Amino acid sequence: MKEWFSRARSVGIYAPLYALATVGYGAASMACSRFDTSGARQHRIARAWARMLLRIAGTRVTVEGGENLIRNGGSVMVCNHLSYLDVPVLFAVLDLQFRILAKKGLFKIPFLGGHLRRCQHLPVDQSNPRAALRSLYTSAESVAGGLPLFVFPEGGRSFSGALQTFAAGAFYIAVQAQVPIVPMVLVGTFELLPPATAHLRPGVVRLIVGPPIATKGMTRADVPALSERTRAAMAEYLAR
Repeated sequence: MKEWFSRARSVGIYAPLYALATVGYGAASMACSRFDTSGARQHRIARAWARMLLRIAGTRVTVEGGENLIRNGGSVMVCNHLSYLDVPVLFAVLDLQFRILAKKGLFKIPFLGGHLRRCQHLPVDQSNPRAALRSLYTSAESVAGGLPLFVFPEGGRSFSGALQTFAAGAFYIAVQAQVPIVPMVLVGTFELLPPATAHLRPGVVRLIVGPPIATKGMTRADVPALSERTRAAMAEYLAR
């Protein structure tokens, strides 16, 4: 009976309220974009949207290692990806301006694509290797200019909850821009909103932020080793 009630609450209460919040805050973001081309106000609205979603669902977040975030320059933040809940959690608790690296296809989706472009999030074109490299180079230029970037290096959600293989893109950008990698992990979002279901449960999520990994002096040849080093650090945090 308790499980049935929880599922009914997800469909009948959480889902409609999530939709209303997304439309409302999305409209506010679109309106702000007419006056703010930097994306800063839209980012603040996105953070307010994320905090509202967490309140609706009764999701509480604890942060460990927040002092490791880099607030006065460029960095590439990487995190495991377990659930659709990950993005609201990260926007809600990462109290700094940052942009995300997202698949180019998302920028073509009505409403969402316009929001991503106006917020100056960065697309990656995966249509062919040359286009992908060009996208990563453009992203590296933005990060080198002092804009923190967030990337899910696994490329998609883990349907098992285990850490998957990393793509090289985030690490190429960090090396190209000569900025640190900031490894972090989420614990708990998989249980609260599993990737194969729409059943959302209230509960507690942990975000663990590890010490930055410097890339000064590294070259493209160091990207595979940097990726493995970062993945090993994240696996260690998950094992705590």
